Order: sequence, then structure tokens, then C-alpha cells
Amino acid sequence: MPQLRFLQSAKADIGQIFRFLTRESGNRGIARNFTNKLIQKCSDLASLPGHIGRPRPELGDGIRSFAYNNYVIIFRYVGDDFEVVKIFEGHRDIDAHFNTQH
Repeated sequence: MPQLRFLQSAKADIGQIFRFLTRESGNRGIARNFTNKLIQKCSDLASLPGHIGRPRPELGDGIRSFAYNNYVIIFRYVGDDFEVVKIFEGHRDIDAHFNTQH
């Protein structure tokens, strides 16, 4: 089973999601509950056999995506790691972000 690893960019995304949900809901518990579920979904994906998710070669070598609620988890398999690269709100232009990053 691949080892789950979050890149710094994904960790920052989780922090931003937490702050956004806290601000919008007025409740840190709601934000914490959702971000914990998001992290658990990443762990669940890492534990699945084989390579899952939608291949996204237009975003980079080995990049894949998986939708969860209103978010898209961007990840790749690197050796023995399941590497979470970014987590986007589903309405954002993911292609534009990756095009400006490369």
C-alpha cells in the first residue's frame, strides 16, 4: 500500500479550506470536521489497490484527480508514495493554475 504524503502546497490548501469554512460557518468545529474528512478521503484513496482517479496528463506527468464533495484532490503516485499535490474547490480553473505553475 502506498504511503500517504501531502506536499506543502496541499497542506496549505487544507489550511485555506479550514479558514474559509470557519469564516463562512462561524464554527471551527464544522471546519475541523470537514477538513478531517478530506484528509481521511486522501488516506482512503492511498489505501486502495492499483492506481485510482482520473488521469490528468495535461496537468503534468503522472497527475491524477478525484472529486470529493465540492473539491478536487490532485495527486500522483511516486515510488511507494501516494502524493497529494493540491486540493482545489471544484469551481476553480485547475488547468489555469497548473499552466501558470509550469
